[in-house]
Amino acid sequence: MTTANAEIGVIGGSGFYSFLDGLDEVRVDTPYGPPSDPIAVGTVAGRRVAFLPRHGRDHRYPPHKIPYRANLWALRSLGVRQVIAPSAVGSLTPAYGPGTLAVPDQLVDRTYGRAQTFYDEGGAIHLSFADPYCPVGRRTALDTAHKAGWEPVDGGTLVVIEGPRFSTRAESQWYAAQGWTLVGMTGHPEAVLARELALCYTPLCLVTDLDAGIEEGEGVTMEEVFRVFAGNVDRLRTLVTTLVESLPADRACPCPHALDDMELPLQLP
Repeated sequence: MTTANAEIGVIGGSGFYSFLDGLDEVRVDTPYGPPSDPIAVGTVAGRRVAFLPRHGRDHRYPPHKIPYRANLWALRSLGVRQVIAPSAVGSLTPAYGPGTLAVPDQLVDRTYGRAQTFYDEGGAIHLSFADPYCPVGRRTALDTAHKAGWEPVDGGTLVVIEGPRFSTRAESQWYAAQGWTLVGMTGHPEAVLARELALCYTPLCLVTDLDAGIEEGEGVTMEEVFRVFAGNVDRLRTLVTTLVESLPADRACPCPHALDDMELPLQLP
């Protein structure tokens, strides 16, 4: 057990392996094993923040092997109640080119085989997930991004695929035909696990590429994703810092009530 505490968590994606220097590293044990890395905890913009690199700082966890349950549980055990989740995504529409910032409002799960709930035992428990993201977090993120000079996309559907491979052209065209706008590999089960812990979860999706079926060419490459993300990561870090400062201290949203009249099978810290 640790005496470290934080109110806001940042789960960084590909290329976002550090948030700010000078934070204290904390190792947290969970019922689901260790999180992706030790958690860096410190003060950012006057708020206590915990930063966790989603894939590990050496990128050792591919999307389907990330210890999602341990990551969310560890943050919750440190006192985190609001989570900011920047990630790299592909675009399913030519209107959102590389460098676009999107704050989706819907999610489609196309993963398989991932542990995606804390309710493995203790009977059937069904949580509402109609709106997967915190409405206050989303609005604050959009307002903050506008003030920082971004032109963020408000809304849209993120389809989460299993990975680690990218989509075929046929898959990409099918996703786009459904009206889905973004494609990624890590937004599920991260968002639903946050909901099961009554956390606010706000995605920040940086478009790094047009998905394979959207335009001709060789398709998506890992080098392209990392290059575009690296070109925008400093600006994204600045946005996250400002968002940390802007998030309301009091949660006037539905998220804190996700577990009303329900109990997890394991004791929440």
